Amino acid sequence: MSAGLSILHVDMDAFFAAVEVVQDPTLVGKPVVVGGTGRRGVVAAASYEARKYGIHSAMPSHQAQRLCPDLISLPGNYSLYEEVSRRVMKIFRDFTPLVEPLSLDEAFLDVSGSKHLLGEAIDIAKQIRERVFESERLTCSVGIAPNKFLAKLASDEAKPKILGTTKTAGQGICVVTEENLEDFLMPLPVGAIWGVGPQTKKRLTRLGVKTVGDLAKLPVSTLTKSLGKAAGTQLWRLSRGIDTRLVVPDQKLKSVGHEETFIQDKYEEEELNKELSRIVDAVASRLRKSEKLGRTITVKQRTPEFVTKSKSKTLPNATNTSAEILDTARDLLGEMDTSMGVRLLGVSVSNLQDLEARQLQLNDHKQSLWGQVDEAIDDIRERFGKNAIGPGSTLGSSGVRPKQKGSQQWGPQKND
Repeated sequence: MSAGLSILHVDMDAFFAAVEVVQDPTLVGKPVVVGGTGRRGVVAAASYEARKYGIHSAMPSHQAQRLCPDLISLPGNYSLYEEVSRRVMKIFRDFTPLVEPLSLDEAFLDVSGSKHLLGEAIDIAKQIRERVFESERLTCSVGIAPNKFLAKLASDEAKPKILGTTKTAGQGICVVTEENLEDFLMPLPVGAIWGVGPQTKKRLTRLGVKTVGDLAKLPVSTLTKSLGKAAGTQLWRLSRGIDTRLVVPDQKLKSVGHEETFIQDKYEEEELNKELSRIVDAVASRLRKSEKLGRTITVKQRTPEFVTKSKSKTLPNATNTSAEILDTARDLLGEMDTSMGVRLLGVSVSNLQDLEARQLQLNDHKQSLWGQVDEAIDDIRERFGKNAIGPGSTLGSSGVRPKQKGSQQWGPQKND
């Protein structure tokens, strides 16, 4: 472990649900979930009042409703969560420039360079919690440790807990030091360690491993023989609280994608291509907004039997034009077997590069024309709103409804 308590992991409490409660104070004290409200929806976030009924994220929405008949299910507002997240991350950066966001609601902070001005790590954690609550009326839990792995585990320990049907207030801040490391880490279930998924857990169970302490007792040779050199060595190190990764701010965007679960399985080529064009429109728009180009286009589909398949193609030159991405996506979808029906469809663009990296191409004139079309669409949406213009396939009885980031991210809504 690196010396000193310099790494913080800050995790917002029940973030999406909490934001909704702030927006509508009449929801205070009520069981609230955010997610897909339709038959195939899943829970994205649950308030602690909802968790008393055993409801948790990734649970099917219909199951959550059965557990709590009075449950308040909200479709969510991803753009609102993004905006609140930006403000929260700005607060973090007021304390240190070394902020590594992991998602909208959590981040690592390295405060080693801030201590001489702002005090010890625990003082900084207290100030962060106060600022976030004063600014957003939201609570967060903070883990403090010598490294990222332990800080993440510490923030989990700091969170409010549901014991039976009772909510107990969390510590808010949990500190892991070299002195209390063994007492904190060793009793934890082995599944608390990064990289221990269901398959790895099965292999470890065969080795008699249930807790982190059990894992720490095994020689590294036993782990590498069972799990492979890389995975075995990594788990051996983590079981001893060893993690040398740095907090890396402003990490590069790796991919941009959008996928949706349909309220009813889709079979017809025309219907699938219609949805594909709407999904590509959302992906290409986000690419352009991020000032990125991508070379690798991937189409993903899931059957009614939950078999997931994907197909990718890497283009000679990077692009962010809707037309070119759609042409490639249609070719890829055409090569896939959709005869069993499609439950979920998604498109992602990866192998990204900055906008300035575009090279002159033989078909650059054609690309520039499509680029001008996309630019005009982006300008119209910027001026008149996202629903002002979109692909013809988005036109319905209620007008144009282009796909947006977060749209059906957790499954269909009741009215879809």
